[in-house]
Amino acid sequence: MIKVAMQSVAIHAHDPALVLGGLNRILFAEFQSQLTSAAYLWIDTENHKARYSAAGHPPLLCWSDACRELQHIESNGLLFGVAQDSEYPVRSLPLEPRDRFLIYTDGLIEPENANGESFGDRRLGQVMRENRSQPASEFLPQMLSELRDWQPPSTSQQDDITLIVVDVS
Repeated sequence: MIKVAMQSVAIHAHDPALVLGGLNRILFAEFQSQLTSAAYLWIDTENHKARYSAAGHPPLLCWSDACRELQHIESNGLLFGVAQDSEYPVRSLPLEPRDRFLIYTDGLIEPENANGESFGDRRLGQVMRENRSQPASEFLPQMLSELRDWQPPSTSQQDDITLIVVDVS
């Protein structure tokens, strides 16, 4: 349903608020009490900026070589399916060569170790910092390996995990 609905709002691809708001309005009647999170990142390489918004989603992570820091970018509206006319705030970000963006689902940060501690934002940030120079093709398997090592071997993954890495050249 989301893939088909996206075709209806594609004309607004440059504006995350219009995309997410449009998707929510289209899907609201179809979801019937189901809630869904979403994240949307528009990258404008010509003007060296990115625009980000989300619907009840974990924060976007951005590693900036220029600042040598990891930023948690929060710009959230309500989950899809909560209210038909939700608004989705947008954050504009400068875009520099060697920036790395990570969009992920909560299935990455919620798994717990044997002591009951969740992988969490802190561990996620640490893995991202330690592996910032790896290409995305090596970073993603490393991130999943770190998560598997965190969990007790007998524990099965309870939630889906989606990772999207964008490296700016």
